[in-house]
Amino acid sequence: MKNLILLSWFCLILFSCETQVGSDIPTTIYVGGDIITMEGDEPAYAEALVEKEGEILFVGTINKAKEIAGEDHQLKNLEGKTLVPGFIDGHAHFGGFGAQAIAANLLASPDGEVNSIPELVAELKSWHSENGTDKTQGWIVGLGFDDAVLVENRFPTKEDLDQVSTEVPICIIHISGHFAVMNSKGLEMSNITAESKDPAGGVIRRMQGSQEPNGVLEELAAIPLFFPIIGPSDPELAFYYLDKSQEMAAKFGYTTAQEGRAMANHELMASYAEKGKFYLDVVSYIDYTAPQYFDTKWYGKDYTNRYRIGGIKMTLDGSPQGRTAWRTEPYLIPPDGQNKDYKGYPAIAQDAEVQRIVNMAFENEWQLLTHANGDAAMDQLIRTLRPAITKYGNQDRRNVLIHGQYIRLDQLDSLADMDVIASLFPMHTFYWGDWHREIIGQEKADQISPLRSALDRGMKVTSHTDAPVAFPNLMMILWTTVNRVSRSGEIIGKEERLTPYEALKSITIWGAFQHFEENRKGSLVSGKLADLVILDQNPLKVDPMLLKDIQVMETIKEGKTIFKK
Repeated sequence: MKNLILLSWFCLILFSCETQVGSDIPTTIYVGGDIITMEGDEPAYAEALVEKEGEILFVGTINKAKEIAGEDHQLKNLEGKTLVPGFIDGHAHFGGFGAQAIAANLLASPDGEVNSIPELVAELKSWHSENGTDKTQGWIVGLGFDDAVLVENRFPTKEDLDQVSTEVPICIIHISGHFAVMNSKGLEMSNITAESKDPAGGVIRRMQGSQEPNGVLEELAAIPLFFPIIGPSDPELAFYYLDKSQEMAAKFGYTTAQEGRAMANHELMASYAEKGKFYLDVVSYIDYTAPQYFDTKWYGKDYTNRYRIGGIKMTLDGSPQGRTAWRTEPYLIPPDGQNKDYKGYPAIAQDAEVQRIVNMAFENEWQLLTHANGDAAMDQLIRTLRPAITKYGNQDRRNVLIHGQYIRLDQLDSLADMDVIASLFPMHTFYWGDWHREIIGQEKADQISPLRSALDRGMKVTSHTDAPVAFPNLMMILWTTVNRVSRSGEIIGKEERLTPYEALKSITIWGAFQHFEENRKGSLVSGKLADLVILDQNPLKVDPMLLKDIQVMETIKEGKTIFKK
């Protein structure tokens, strides 16, 4: 009897202690503003949201919220601001966010101040004098120049960059991420000479009338060289870049970020995760050349220390605005050194090799993300997807087309039939809409990133920034997806616009679905993670032309603030 009493007292004390620990964890009620749940085909609002221990307990009326939260809760008054789910970009390169924050900003207006080659030279000189090269491995590095917007309408060359320095190597990266330009010292350090051959899937541009490199490198002549420069291998410096990547992502409302083409930088992000340094979730898609990374603990639908490998990435062509996207028809204005029949070119010339990669993804049940911009590249994708689907089946694979700028409507029909998700890129309508009209003609330019046509065919869609191609500004996604207005003020494909609610879905619940995370993220309902963003205005109520001016005031990951303006 005595032992029974002691056991009863022990259980009572233990239970009391557990109850006390639970009560120490604050419950928070969000009230006082528009709370958009993102559930359903039409906008739905709630008066209050209750969060505890990183999860949403309740979304509904204020009275019920107070009842569920109990007396000991925190009240967070939104003061008229708007609460939405944390943002999930359909495609970006998280590992490059840090480089964007650290390197010279060579973007044109309105995101930067480089609208001419003299301004580019001046910006690089200014950046070098202020920053040195300690954080860029001895190189002067700049990101975001755009030949389509520079007043000269040409690429800078090694001669232009030699005006900045002939002693310090320089590497600047095109806004598309598919080209680089080096000065003479940079070419020397990269062992690029007149004797260097063009690699498969890439071009070393030459000075007129000779084989001497002019400094401009295309596609696979550029990417393997600049990746190690902007993605340092030294762990201390690499972690500094990843710190900056997280800061940039949180600032723009990301609670889940994507690394859309991971190679050796996966190892750095895995090390970062091992140290417990991630405070937002990051999903990597491994380049098809590095399948060994799938045989690790990082691959799967569950995060380890907020990091995981989600699938495999295949790249079939290049940049439409850079005119390396592979088309079935010639560009109206070919690049320098190309003839009037130039149609761009494939990244992987042989269908047999593409088929091998697609089959590898299907056989291993790896989600496949495919970069394809030109319609010839998308024909190649369709040709290789069909046999794989016949052989391996197609149950809930959620394979994704990335970009799809020059996709034809008949190709949308084919991809819809194969349950491919379309993650398109309507930010092009502002940044390069006018340029697309020049290089492919108005009718075809009006069909770039045809999100409405994809939705009408029953396809799942997302919209994306492709940052650091542009800033990872998800309000710019909303603005361009809804308005499709170019730099000159022209509407690029009026019939392809989405409503503000659909555009918001493309970076919340539809983004969560693309990443197999719709049961935990993307909308505000009981049981999901408390991944939240507070905006200064309601994107469903403002003038659509003002969407890009909305500010992220606070980003909250599982109940914890990771950014506050």
